[in-house]
Amino acid sequence: MGRAFRYVIIGGGVAAGYAALEFTKKGVSHGELCIISDESVAPYERPALSKGFLNPEAPARLPGFHTCVGANEERLTPNWYKEHGIELIMETRVESADVRRKTLLTTTGETITYKFLIIATGSRAVKLEEIGITGSDAENVCYLHDLDDATKLVNMMRKCTGGNAIVVGGGYIGMECAASLVINKINVSMVFPGSYCMGRLFTPKISRYYEDFYKSKGVNFIKGTALSSFVFNSEGKVTGVNLKDGRHLPADMVVVGIGARPNTTLFTGQLTFEKGGIKVNNRLQSSNPSVYAVGDVASFPVKFSGDIRRVEHVDAARRTARHAVSAIMDPKNTSEFDYLPFFYSRVFSLSWRFYGDNVGEVVHFGDFGGTKFGVYWVNNGCLVGCFLEGGGDDDYVAVAKAVRLKPVVVDMDELRRTGVGFAVEVSRKPPVLPPVRGGGLKKSVYMLCATTSAIVVVVFAYWYGSWRV
Repeated sequence: MGRAFRYVIIGGGVAAGYAALEFTKKGVSHGELCIISDESVAPYERPALSKGFLNPEAPARLPGFHTCVGANEERLTPNWYKEHGIELIMETRVESADVRRKTLLTTTGETITYKFLIIATGSRAVKLEEIGITGSDAENVCYLHDLDDATKLVNMMRKCTGGNAIVVGGGYIGMECAASLVINKINVSMVFPGSYCMGRLFTPKISRYYEDFYKSKGVNFIKGTALSSFVFNSEGKVTGVNLKDGRHLPADMVVVGIGARPNTTLFTGQLTFEKGGIKVNNRLQSSNPSVYAVGDVASFPVKFSGDIRRVEHVDAARRTARHAVSAIMDPKNTSEFDYLPFFYSRVFSLSWRFYGDNVGEVVHFGDFGGTKFGVYWVNNGCLVGCFLEGGGDDDYVAVAKAVRLKPVVVDMDELRRTGVGFAVEVSRKPPVLPPVRGGGLKKSVYMLCATTSAIVVVVFAYWYGSWRV
């Protein structure tokens, strides 16, 4: 028993939702597109799980955060898919894939064939068992990756009001969950082996600011050590944690955020891999021309830095999904994928955004005793990255444009003094054009192209600067 579709998407996360919307914009016909997902609901904005979903008051709930509300576009409810003739195969995993024969076998025993395949399987949370610690199945041990995880976490927080929570991990999930636990009136201790939080992105000075802010909210940081084991009661519930430095902490609940792994095993040995993901070209096309990869599983060329990388962030999922669909449906009018790395977060009353790369010399700026500050990264004499906390929309638009332009930095002290003002000034400057010999039509065409390019840069920067869910 089997079915055939022209286009198939494996995975039901953020990328699948944005790809579906792009397919409809490009004119997909009813019955041509199928989405296979192991989740029980239509694609949704995953960042909402660590933000609005965990709020004790007026929490975000479906259908409110189905894609694609995170980009201020249509909200794709299950009825939307039906109305557009898109087949949603829910609560179903693909058991095996044969890219040579263009066939997929699902856990229900159905064979599905395709002409074009988009791999949007995302990533999974790393479990404690993978680092030699048992206990993930305990009632009060929580992860946060999908809707089921978030629902379990909310239910556990309600039971533990006034109790003690241990957050294992000092990255994105650890920081955002710790904030939510505090808001839900739970005592929080964060445990991680690094010397400061968000070590892959933050500088030590930036980290100190956020750690001090979290401490003012009651969060206890335990750094330089890691979880060793759990202590269980007779019912299998965790009552405490043992750390590698010998300390013991009481626990009413535990939240684990120790990383993620891309879901790519279906295609091991069939496609080319690099940097832990499926290697794709600048059209998101894999080593098999009928197969495209997007989101967390895709290792794609980044023109901004000239390297290949895999990006685990909602912004990359949205943009790679759209671009892959455009490359499939309208190849002649689809340019090379040109991505400016972008990350953001919101915790408590704070919100920050980061653009570019955090490599090279560090220049901090702004009021670290207040609410607006940041850091520039200067590599080989050029601005290549910027982190900004507490900026306004205009600030972020300017920062995005300035980073993309990679201006030469002559005076580091000036950069420190002017702060965001440097990015604003750079973003307002007209592009420097080489001299044009001759005049007439040749010069007019040249100036038109230059002006158009400048407009494209401004529009792109504004697009990056717009707020996301």
